[in-house]
Amino acid sequence: MEKRFQRRIEDFQCLHCGRTVTGNGFTNHCPACLWSRHVDVNPGDRGAECGGAMRPVGHETVRGRIMILHRCETCGFERRNQLGKDDDMAALIRLAGENAGRAVRGR
Repeated sequence: MEKRFQRRIEDFQCLHCGRTVTGNGFTNHCPACLWSRHVDVNPGDRGAECGGAMRPVGHETVRGRIMILHRCETCGFERRNQLGKDDDMAALIRLAGENAGRAVRGR
């Protein structure tokens, strides 16, 4: 049986804002701008060949946890990731405002 989650402690540079991010084994997006990168098929496996930037496009609360929805700018793949304790709440608020604006404009 294939393992669905693999913890990897890796540092990375954000493709969107350029920030250097120190990973903790669960880090899967930039805490400053909330962007991610399409590198996994299953979390931590580094099995995706795409490598595209994943835009934060929405959020929802699941069982009391805030989840960020990311969509790959290259291939359209979507994945939810849990908001981290060190994530910039102002970035989450901006994301919520952008989504509210899209809903009002009918996009």
